[in-house]
Amino acid sequence: MFGRKKEEPSAQSVVDQAYATAPESGAGKGAPTPKRKDQEAARKRPLVPNDRKASKAAERVAIQDQRQKMRQALDTGDERFLPLRDKGPQKRYTRDYVDARFSLGEYLMFGALLFVVISLIIPPTSAGISYVLIGFWIMFLAVFVDVFILSRKLRKRLTEKFGEVERGSIWYGCMRALQFRKLRLPKPQVKRGQYPA
Repeated sequence: MFGRKKEEPSAQSVVDQAYATAPESGAGKGAPTPKRKDQEAARKRPLVPNDRKASKAAERVAIQDQRQKMRQALDTGDERFLPLRDKGPQKRYTRDYVDARFSLGEYLMFGALLFVVISLIIPPTSAGISYVLIGFWIMFLAVFVDVFILSRKLRKRLTEKFGEVERGSIWYGCMRALQFRKLRLPKPQVKRGQYPA
């Protein structure tokens, strides 16, 4: 009553049947186990290649090729070869959004250069230098406000499109907005007013 049923196969017969139906492979007990010294010898590679000059030349060519691909990617915006700081859909969206808008920050460096030239021309004791200084600080404040507005708009746009803002994307966009448009890398891929969807 409580004993084993006679028609059930035994455990040994199940194992034998599994071995019989299993496909034969090159590994396993079909071949002798290789000796340890043979396995270690197969894994050994020289720390220093035999032909050092050829090795260095090949490495130099590989580095030059990688740099060339990165330079082309900075011109064309090809994601595969861009530097790590420029990769990703959020960074691309940020670049396109910043490049599509007019930013006061683009002209901050020109304003600073103009301030330096004028301060060299006008004597420091004259009243005119104070007006130049006030003008420079007004421009600096306007750039700060523009970058603040950009960061708010960019955060809103990225949240709407991607759900969350990737760390560093807002800072990336703000720093790009402070660069002159023609000197930005990767180069702008959109025209002014051509905002990304």
